[in-house]
Amino acid sequence: MTVDFNGIGRGQVNTQKTPTEKPQTTRTEQQPAEQTPAPARGENVRLSSQAESLKQVEQQLADLPEVDDARIEQIKAALADGSYKIDAEKLAQKMLDMDNSIFG
Repeated sequence: MTVDFNGIGRGQVNTQKTPTEKPQTTRTEQQPAEQTPAPARGENVRLSSQAESLKQVEQQLADLPEVDDARIEQIKAALADGSYKIDAEKLAQKMLDMDNSIFG
């Protein structure tokens, strides 16, 4: 099925051609589209060694916890006893580094 959009301008939506007008042929009517054959069932896909390595790394990362519970407990304890110190210069540098990585 082809749709002919030739001649459609502002305010000309759904206009009908009279039977005496010749329909204009479009490129798709002149040259049928080539269709690629569907892959046969039972085909095998082989991943490269790099893809397999990436898959293994992805699995290892998925197995790691999202949060380091031991580090959180250490920081909580330091906050509770007042021994947690913030290095303002280090914090500012990390903020600038993050800004540069995001905005370039």
